[in-house]
Amino acid sequence: MSFVQQLSIRKLISFVVTPLVILYILLFVDVVPENPKVGYTLCVAILMAVWWITEVVPLAVTSLIPVALFPLFGIMDGRAVSATYFNDVIFLFMGGFMVALAMEKWDLHKRIAFNILYFTGTSPARILLGFMMASFFLSMWISNTATVMMMLPIAIAIIRQLDSLMNNQSSSKFSIGILLGVAYSASTGGMATLVGTPPNLSFARIFHIYFPDAPEITFYKWMLFAVPVSLIMLFAIWAFLYAIFRPKKDEWRDVDKHTFLNQLKEMGKTTYEQKVVFVVFSLLAILWIGRADIDFGIFKLPGWSNFFPNATFINDGTVAIFMALVLFVIPSKSVKDDRILEWSTASKLPWNILLLFGGGFALATGFKESGLSLWFGGHLAGLASLHPIWIILIICLVITFLTELTSNTATTEMVLPILAGIAITTEMNPLLLMIPATLSASMAFMLPVATPPNAIIFGTGRISVGMMAKTGLAINLFGAIIITLMMYFWGSFVF
Repeated sequence: MSFVQQLSIRKLISFVVTPLVILYILLFVDVVPENPKVGYTLCVAILMAVWWITEVVPLAVTSLIPVALFPLFGIMDGRAVSATYFNDVIFLFMGGFMVALAMEKWDLHKRIAFNILYFTGTSPARILLGFMMASFFLSMWISNTATVMMMLPIAIAIIRQLDSLMNNQSSSKFSIGILLGVAYSASTGGMATLVGTPPNLSFARIFHIYFPDAPEITFYKWMLFAVPVSLIMLFAIWAFLYAIFRPKKDEWRDVDKHTFLNQLKEMGKTTYEQKVVFVVFSLLAILWIGRADIDFGIFKLPGWSNFFPNATFINDGTVAIFMALVLFVIPSKSVKDDRILEWSTASKLPWNILLLFGGGFALATGFKESGLSLWFGGHLAGLASLHPIWIILIICLVITFLTELTSNTATTEMVLPILAGIAITTEMNPLLLMIPATLSASMAFMLPVATPPNAIIFGTGRISVGMMAKTGLAINLFGAIIITLMMYFWGSFVF
C-alpha cells in the first residue's frame, strides 16, 4: 500500500468514521444516564486518541482539543482546563531541556561520549558496550533524539573504519548491532530519570492529579527504582545484540585503539564554557536527587529543601529553572557579548512536546472530573481477580506493542487515567499499574516509525525493517518480563 493510500485511509478514519461514531454515542448511547459528562468526555477522548494515533494533524494541535471542547460540553471550566497546560512538570521539562541545549551548544555531550568510548576500549564487545553506555548516559539527561543524532556520526566513522579492515559481510553485520545498540540504549536510558523521556513526566503529573495526597514521586525516588531497571535492560540488550551480531574471531580486525583519544585531541582542551556547563549540569543532578529526604531505612538523610522556610514549596521544576537561569547569566569567554546560554539557543525547546504534555494533563483531569476513569475502572475491575504479576505483565505487553504505532507520550497520557481509575475501583496500589505502563511506553524497538531513534538509524540504509522488527520483537518481550519482575519485587521495596 502506498503512502498516499495510507494517508487517505487515515483521513477517512479520522474525519469521517470517528465523527460518525461520536455522533452516534452522543445521540443514542447513555453511557451513564445520571452523569452525561462521562459520555461527553468519552467522545472527546475517542477523538483525541484517534487523531493522536493517525497523526492526521500535528500531535500538538490534537492536544489543544480539551481547551475548545471541555468548556462547550460542560466537562470543565475554561479557566481550569487552561491551567492544566502549565504546571511544575512543564517547568521541570523546560529547565532540564535548557541545560541539555547548553550541553549541545558547547559540544560537552560529544566530549562525554568520546571519554566513555575511550574508557571502554576497542574489542567488538567493548565497542558495542561503549556506544550503548554513551547513548544510555546522555539520554538520561538530554532527549533521545538529540543523543542518537550526536552518536550517529561517531558510529558511522567507526563502521567505515571496520569496512576498510574487514570483509563487507562481517562489518555490515556488526554495524547493524552498533546502530541498533545506539538507538535502543537511548530509549532505555530515557527510562532512568524523570526528565529522560516525556512519558516519565506525564506519569508524575497524572499521578499527582489523581492522588494529590500520596507521597511525591521525587527525582531521587524515581531513579532509585528506574536506574536498576534500565541498567538491567541495557546489559540484557547488549548481551543479546552481541550474541546475534558479533563478528567471527578470524574475521575481526582491531580498530585503532587511539581512535577515540585522537577524536578527543581534535576537540582540543576542555573549554571554559564546557567546564561551566558540566558544573551546572552536575549541580542540577545533585540538587534534584538531594532535594527531598532520602530514607535509607536505618537513617534518613534530610533533603536540602528543609533549610528553607517552606520545603514543600520547592519542587524539581523550581530547581531546573533556577539552574537554567544561572546559564543565562554567566558570560562566555570565547564568544564576545555572549552567554553560556542565550535565547536563540533556548528557543529550540520542543514547544510541541509542551503542548502534548498539557493536552494529556487536561485529558487526565477531564477523566477524573467527569468520572470517566471510575467508569473504566468499574468495567475493568475483573482484572483484580488475577495475580498482580499477570496484571503487570498484561499492561506491559499491551503498552509495549501499542507504542510501536503511536506516540509514546500520547499513549501514556491516554492509558494512565484509565489505570488510575482501575486502581481506585479495585483498591490496588496505583503505582503497581501506572509505573509499568510508563516504562513500557519507552519499549518501542520493532519499527522505524515507533520512535525517533529507530527512524534515525533506519535512515542510514544499513538496516532493513525486517531485521529491526525481528530483533525488536525479542527485546520487547523480555523487556516486558524484566519490567514486570522488577516492579513486583524491587518496586514493592522502593515504593
